[in-house]
Amino acid sequence: MTNSSHVSRRNAIKGSLGIAAASLCPGNIGRALGFESANARPRIGVVGCGVRWDKRVYEADGRYGVGKEFPKFGDIVAVCDVDAKRLDRANGIVKEWLGKSPAVTNDYRNIIGNPKIDVVHISTPDHWHAKVAIEAMLAGKDVYCEKPMTLTIEEGQLICEVCKKTGAVFQVGTQQRSTPQFVKAIALIREGRLGKLQRVQCAIGGAPTSPVLPSATPPRHFDWDRWLGPASQAEYHFKGGAPNIIKSWSRAHYEFRWWYDYSGGKLTDWGAHHIDIATWGMGMTDTGPVSVDPVFVEHPVEFKDGYPLTHNRYNTATKFNIKALYENGVELIIRHDTDNGILFEGTKGRIFVNRGKLKGKPVEDLATNPLPDGAFKRAYKDFELTDHVTNFFEAVVSRKQPISDVFSHHRALTTCHLAGIAARVGRKIQWDAKNEQIIGDPLAQSLVAREKRARFEIEM
Repeated sequence: MTNSSHVSRRNAIKGSLGIAAASLCPGNIGRALGFESANARPRIGVVGCGVRWDKRVYEADGRYGVGKEFPKFGDIVAVCDVDAKRLDRANGIVKEWLGKSPAVTNDYRNIIGNPKIDVVHISTPDHWHAKVAIEAMLAGKDVYCEKPMTLTIEEGQLICEVCKKTGAVFQVGTQQRSTPQFVKAIALIREGRLGKLQRVQCAIGGAPTSPVLPSATPPRHFDWDRWLGPASQAEYHFKGGAPNIIKSWSRAHYEFRWWYDYSGGKLTDWGAHHIDIATWGMGMTDTGPVSVDPVFVEHPVEFKDGYPLTHNRYNTATKFNIKALYENGVELIIRHDTDNGILFEGTKGRIFVNRGKLKGKPVEDLATNPLPDGAFKRAYKDFELTDHVTNFFEAVVSRKQPISDVFSHHRALTTCHLAGIAARVGRKIQWDAKNEQIIGDPLAQSLVAREKRARFEIEM
């Protein structure tokens, strides 16, 4: 794509950003929602069309899917999934949103290799994120990637390197960074209302277990080998009747997050949200802890040398209390119990924040001592507070780092990954935040990276 085409599309986005959010109308393209022309709208490719992209894959209301926000700013021209049924649903959903069917493919390379596509929205399982994101940036695309950004610490290092090299705009889908009560919590901390931070606690909930899952033949519409991609070769396991969103236990789709092969379990699933906010509030977005101690961890299967010995049941940690210690003495506690949310404790007071509330005396004191003008904007990286997808497209126009940039997210997610590594090896680990390596523990250090399966290496 030529520079003039990019500039034209950025100008089109810019023209739309000042317009109040409007409902999408089927068939309304072209000048819809204030865009200057159909040709100037950025073209978007979607890789992974599951529940995070649009929840109607499994439920009728689709209330959690973020995909529907993207047509406000551009045209979804291509969708990719390795499950033919999901791909067919995605085709129909996009046609409903924009009045026109997108191209469909089961190979993400057809999207990142298309010079007419400007933005790639990645909603794959975690183990695919880094490969698609890195290759998309190298192909000149801007990226919106659902959280957690990576499966390993090394992948985060690579993404940061490539993002710097290419100048790509990359938003991580940690939407709490664009949620008012979380931004207000950060503003309170920045304005000194809690005093000096001493301790932060992240309660992220426990993880489910599964029964023994029998080996099964993958459905004909599902390309299991391509779904595995960079992960190690494994048998497909499936059992129906589960009390979850997809009514089944398996190695794939929504339940991938409970297998260390594809995810970090709850520590990177909800941890990617709350530990991200904690790190932001602590002012530790360019560094990390000095030690991580698995005070208490419970796994549903036995481990040896950091790897599960059972391969037909969920294996990520179900219960935990893990302590990360920072060089300045601040403690970050990650636990499965207590009310889901983040508790910031300082020398002048404490606040608790989650998706439903922000409370504490410093919050009550706002009635008589409000935050100064500009406090929200300063906390929100000098952007005007808005929703997460709008912030991404504002950054696409300005070429500024969006509110959830790869560099700060990598540091926060590194703490999540270190917690997982400490849980797997069953001992306290020491972390060199400057050089990003585990000190004096070769086994733990070996879990910082993961070898990619042949045919699915990251192409740099």
